[in-house]
Amino acid sequence: MIQMASSPNLGANLLEVEKLVGEAVEGGAGLVVLPENFAFLGLHDRSTLEHIELPGKGPLQGFLAQLAERHGIWLVGGTIPLLSSQPDKMRAACLVFNAAGEQVARYDKIHLFDVHLVETNEHYRESATIEPGDQVVVVDSPFGRLGLAVCYDLRFPELFRKLTQQGAEVFLLPAAFTRITGAAHWASLCRARAIENLCYMAAAAQGGYHKSGRETYGHSMVVSPWGEVLGELQRGSGSASGVIDLEYLHTLRRNFPSLEHGRIDCV
Repeated sequence: MIQMASSPNLGANLLEVEKLVGEAVEGGAGLVVLPENFAFLGLHDRSTLEHIELPGKGPLQGFLAQLAERHGIWLVGGTIPLLSSQPDKMRAACLVFNAAGEQVARYDKIHLFDVHLVETNEHYRESATIEPGDQVVVVDSPFGRLGLAVCYDLRFPELFRKLTQQGAEVFLLPAAFTRITGAAHWASLCRARAIENLCYMAAAAQGGYHKSGRETYGHSMVVSPWGEVLGELQRGSGSASGVIDLEYLHTLRRNFPSLEHGRIDCV
């Protein structure tokens, strides 16, 4: 799980991504997840619209594909802005690339962060610039069935239950939680989604101070299906890692079959 504090300088952000991914690969990583908005976090939300790309074509997509192929890893590209059906909005798209640099999945963020944090008088209205997605996405990989979600999605357990019903074994969550909401709920929510679905949770977060004045919480982590935090990076740039053990997951699900005991369908 790569952690950083992205800036309005796209080139500098990509250089840091290259460095941090290289370090993670040297440490043995085969599946790497970047945080939400890894390439660009501007002074205001509308500035991200300047970097919108067409699906399948653009420098950010090319960067991710080349990075995955160069290192021979599966790479989850945080989020990048892709063309939407509305001219003044984008899709916050999470793209997955295999070890050959081929895009194998795309998830568009469904739940949009429209809130007012009274303690710090912070206002967020993602719906002003983002068109929400409407598709649940699970993809096969050498690391198990990967279920995709982004940041604010973490607060909606029905999405994660849908992912589990579609066979997810590992949740991948690029994020940029605020300091206030992160300190209150981040770890609890990450562990809860893992525990209630008997899935691994791999959450890569922005962490630090940004030129817009925003502060993100960090605490990127990998959580086991039993709720144990296997690896965590609290602050600063770097990575958190953990081992995915699918045999352990399947044994746990057999011995503790709570997923089979549900009596309310998730619609």
